[in-house]
Amino acid sequence: MPKFVEVLLDLPIDRSFTYQIPDGMEEKARIGHRVVVPFARREMTGYVVETLDEVEATYTIKEIKRVIDDTPLYNTQTIALAEWMSRFYLCSRGEALSMMIPGGRRDSSIPALESEEDLLFGRVERLSDEQQHAIDTILKREKPMYYLYGITGSGKSEVFLRAAEAIIREGKTVIYLVPEITLTHQLARQVTNRFSQRVAILHSALTPSQRLKEWKRIIAGEVDLAIGARSAVFAPFPNLGLIILDEEHENSYKSGNTPRYHARQVAQRRCQSEGATLVMGSATPSLEAWALMQENKEVGSLHLRNRVSGGTMPVIEVVNLSYEKNLISKTLQERIKETLNKKKQAILFLNRRGFSYFFHCNSCGYELRCPHCAVALTYHKGTEQMVCHYCGYRTKPMRVCPECNSLDVNYSGFGTEMVEEEVRRLFPSARIARLDTDSAKKKGQVGKVIKAFRDGEIDILLGTQMVAKGLNFPLVELVGIVLADSGLNIPDFRAQERTFSLLVQVSGRAGRYNDQGRVIIQTYHPENPAIQYALRSDVQGFYSQELEIRKQTGFPPYSRLINLVFRGRNQQKVEQEVQKFSAHIEQLTVNGGAEVLCSSECPLEKIASNWRYHLLVSGVQASLAHHLVAKALSDYTPARGVYLEVDLDPLQLI
Repeated sequence: MPKFVEVLLDLPIDRSFTYQIPDGMEEKARIGHRVVVPFARREMTGYVVETLDEVEATYTIKEIKRVIDDTPLYNTQTIALAEWMSRFYLCSRGEALSMMIPGGRRDSSIPALESEEDLLFGRVERLSDEQQHAIDTILKREKPMYYLYGITGSGKSEVFLRAAEAIIREGKTVIYLVPEITLTHQLARQVTNRFSQRVAILHSALTPSQRLKEWKRIIAGEVDLAIGARSAVFAPFPNLGLIILDEEHENSYKSGNTPRYHARQVAQRRCQSEGATLVMGSATPSLEAWALMQENKEVGSLHLRNRVSGGTMPVIEVVNLSYEKNLISKTLQERIKETLNKKKQAILFLNRRGFSYFFHCNSCGYELRCPHCAVALTYHKGTEQMVCHYCGYRTKPMRVCPECNSLDVNYSGFGTEMVEEEVRRLFPSARIARLDTDSAKKKGQVGKVIKAFRDGEIDILLGTQMVAKGLNFPLVELVGIVLADSGLNIPDFRAQERTFSLLVQVSGRAGRYNDQGRVIIQTYHPENPAIQYALRSDVQGFYSQELEIRKQTGFPPYSRLINLVFRGRNQQKVEQEVQKFSAHIEQLTVNGGAEVLCSSECPLEKIASNWRYHLLVSGVQASLAHHLVAKALSDYTPARGVYLEVDLDPLQLI
């Protein structure tokens, strides 16, 4: 019987810790079990990764306090994936493993999903020739990866589901990843019957106990298909056959916490090591995926060019807001009026919630900013509060300038609340609903609004990114993009790509079932390339020019970026620490192949009372940049009170 265990802890220390198994616990403390162990002056959850009969130690080995699990939650395959993540994302094995395993102590079930079949996911009996060709090609599995590149409404979902059915018939299992938690539940409801109720849901909005229950169902062999957001990529299937990554371009597949993994990269690793096939899809692939399709023979490119429901791509118009007096231009007002008269529906999109987001004094120039973050507060009229969207700070709106007591103050900029007020004023008899993070806080509200809109009970749906992703509404003929510029002024090399992708995706909600679809793009910069290419629906043209710009500037996909963010409450200490690390890493770059692009304060230099500085490392050869940072980190420990976050292949540099 083993007497000792090696345990990993959720700490930024890349080593395991040895603990003794107390008498009577030998059968329970095995690989795959979580245990509670004493560490320093506290108790922590540990993950058993090895059992030992004897150890050589010159110190007293502490005992395990208790074993949490009755049955194993992970195996050597899971541990190997955590070890790969540790090396690739430059974090500890304990941080990686703890992110993968559910944190619940006892399992509780998810409320039963009501099955609902609709036009989007109800089984399509007649496939187009393009769809059938894509399915046949995927199932031949001549390549390890396939990319299904198809216009919005071209039937990518049916291709994914037919491929999943075929893989499951072979006795294998499938992971289906979607970018939004709301889409997870929608998809699960619509395919539960199709897969004989053998479907599990995994995402971060479930309680730890609910995630644990679904995790155990997968281990017990009760599940063929796991649906979820990015964390579902870790679903513990022993016989994985297929991973589907829908809307591959979405930023939400990238984790915002250590380890900052990307679900696409983890999916590639799992498929490679477990002999499964990876199928990705989008109408607007990420620039990295597009380059991969052009240059890598290991990736099979499949193209869907036609809408399966008979609809044609919408007519797109651009309106210059410089010549308009109102938030809703005359052109957009006319199009909304025409749409409502035809008993059809409209979606209005604005990627900024709240009423207005900029308070300033016209007398002295004072700006109201969050005291904990380097951002302006957003005015929310519904709750009569000024809110910080980064740390959650709230205060009452001001009518008098706190600096000079002037009454000449005003709010500028506009969010979804102000647009909703304007639309209600212009169209008093229309049934209007708003869908954004604020309105979605009420439990079940998102599903309720989406169902009501699909059933024709709402005429105008106004929302943020929530309305842009994967939703299918047969009656929608008009999409209005209230302000296309909101993402263009961000100091980020991906701003153009993000804006183009969003415009194409939102536009794709219109006219899916007929040729009457229209899109109105409102902007102050109609000449911007991202807007011009979206206007012409010229995906290929946009990618070609954007890739040329990236090649000239040396940005991804032609280099690897690693962003090291230092944060702490003492600004001077953080600044000194980044200078110290910068000098340390500069000494290691003498051999070339990688370089430090910048070492300065972050564009958002303060969030939640933490000062933030970053050091950006770039390398034309990915391995050299990775090796340089790994070497620099191997003998570095941040000063007390300073925290370091490593972001490999960052999606934003804010």
